[in-house]
Amino acid sequence: MNTMFRFPPFVSIFFFCFFFWFHISFGHLITCSGIVPMRYRSDKVSIADFGAVGDGKTVNTKAFRAAIFRIQHLRRRGGTLLYVPPGVYLTESFNLTSHMTLYLARGAVIRATQDTWNWPLVAPLPSYGRGRERPGGRYMSFIHGDGLQDVVITGENGTIDGQGGVWWNMWRQGSLQFTRPNLVEFMNSRGIIISNVIFRDSPFWNIHPVYCRNVVVRYVTIVAPSDSPNTDGIDPDSSSNVCIEDSFISTGDDLVAVKSGWDEYGIAYGRPSSHITIRRVTGSSPFAGIAVGSEASGGVENVLAENIVLYNSGIGVNIKTNIGRGGFIRNITVTQVFMENVRTGIKIAGDTGDHPDNRFNPNALPYVKGITLKNIWGVRVQQAGSIQGLKNAPFTGICLSKINLHGMTGPRSPPWKCSDVSGAAIEVSPWPCAQLTSPQQSDSCASHI
Repeated sequence: MNTMFRFPPFVSIFFFCFFFWFHISFGHLITCSGIVPMRYRSDKVSIADFGAVGDGKTVNTKAFRAAIFRIQHLRRRGGTLLYVPPGVYLTESFNLTSHMTLYLARGAVIRATQDTWNWPLVAPLPSYGRGRERPGGRYMSFIHGDGLQDVVITGENGTIDGQGGVWWNMWRQGSLQFTRPNLVEFMNSRGIIISNVIFRDSPFWNIHPVYCRNVVVRYVTIVAPSDSPNTDGIDPDSSSNVCIEDSFISTGDDLVAVKSGWDEYGIAYGRPSSHITIRRVTGSSPFAGIAVGSEASGGVENVLAENIVLYNSGIGVNIKTNIGRGGFIRNITVTQVFMENVRTGIKIAGDTGDHPDNRFNPNALPYVKGITLKNIWGVRVQQAGSIQGLKNAPFTGICLSKINLHGMTGPRSPPWKCSDVSGAAIEVSPWPCAQLTSPQQSDSCASHI
């Protein structure tokens, strides 16, 4: 069976035209992927050498753990490549090690077991104070790494399959004891590359680099049903120098969401997400395409998202926070976005998200400043935008430039809703609210005039 995910036909056509225009306009494809060089591994082993059987029935946990133990302790010069040949390899969760490449051949599937009772637990993230869904610890991610460097997950578009259905049903039934596992999580790690792999049916978030630096996620396909709960695509969390490019994501929650901790725990941990690039990402979600927050208590700054294609989605661009979050969201730029059939084009909100407990400080207000949204085109957009700050912490320095969000016919609600916000707008249609058209705020868009 060919596991390669195929774009819907109209997406493929638009994607081709979009990249053709981009290529001839700029002469070459801009990339941030050079922040982590791809390593050549002269030492190679196959998971089959450790007794793995790719029949979709045999549980191969011992084989994966033995192979990675060998890589960790032999420490070959330049690291080791672990080859997964074609076949379906059922396994429980396992940890990676430094200086290794997990390579999935075409037709290779690493599939999670559905034995939730024996799934290992790990401590809650200190910047969250508890599991994101339930108090206490959390289930370990299916593929996990902590304190690692120089790790690559790549191949020939093989698949990592979380078999998330059993976890989604536990969430729907309210029977979860702990927070569901992510599909892949790296903690306290650096020099990470994830490329040319399909991620399918994650129990929770798909790819979660947290407390990491120098991370590249490129040429990946991430898919889950649109009603699968909290199956975010890629969530950089309290991480820096992260490059996300050239990927297709269609899941049940935000495609990319930049985070940095939750309320008083994120404030105390104090590690921001910074220097995040999101480029040439296409997809659909009932929630947001590109998101910041709402867990942003450690701060989020210096984010660039560009050349984004969204369709059949809830919100195009969503910057979200809440009272009790504290922290800052600043210097965020989103540009060159096309969206079709989207409920709300742009949403910046100060009333989004829940709290870990009742110990959050309601006076810990977020600081939101320097949000630039430009060159955004949308058709069949129900509402152009909503920008609603907080009374005691208004959002400032908002710049809307060259934005056209049209296409719905028949009765419509007001195209924009704004409160507790200041900024400027240039060439925006439909014309935004008065708070963004004041001459005194023109400096917000000074570099775009």
